[in-house]
Amino acid sequence: MEKIASFTIDHIHLKRGIFVSRKDRYGDNVLTTFDIRMKEPNREPVMDMPVMHTIEHLGATFLRNHSEWGKETVYLGPMGCRTGLYVILAGDRSSEEVLPLFREICASILAFEGAIPGATPAECGNWREHNLDMTKWEVRKFLDEVLKCPTKENLHYAG
Repeated sequence: MEKIASFTIDHIHLKRGIFVSRKDRYGDNVLTTFDIRMKEPNREPVMDMPVMHTIEHLGATFLRNHSEWGKETVYLGPMGCRTGLYVILAGDRSSEEVLPLFREICASILAFEGAIPGATPAECGNWREHNLDMTKWEVRKFLDEVLKCPTKENLHYAG
C-alpha cells in the first residue's frame, strides 16, 4: 500500500507554521490544503480537544463569513494528532499568500467574546466541549511566536 503524502513529511523536524500540504485538481479548479501546524509534533504537548473544537467553530465561522475568502473556503477542521488544523481553500495558493488571512483569523479569535457559534445541542454533537480562554492562550502563542515573524521553515516543508 502506498503512503499518503502527509505521512512522507518529516514530523521529527517539522516546525510550527502554515504549510501547503497538497494541491488537488478538479477539472479546471485547484484546491489547496494547508497544514496549520500550531504545535511541533512529538516535541511539545498537543492541544486539548476543547481548544481544537473551539478553534474549529470560531475559525470556520470567521472564514465562511469573510468578505474575500468566504467563497473560497472549502473546509477547516482539526488534525487527529491534535497538533494543528487543515484548511482547504479554492485556488492555487501559497503559504505567503494566506499568511495575512491566518493572522486575521487569530485576531478574530483573540477578540471574540460571548457564546461560541454553533455550540448548542441542536447545532453540535459535542456542544459542551469548548474552552475559549485556553483557545485564546494557544492562538496568541501561535500568532506571537510564529505568524508575526515567520521564517522559511514556518512556511515551507523542509526537504
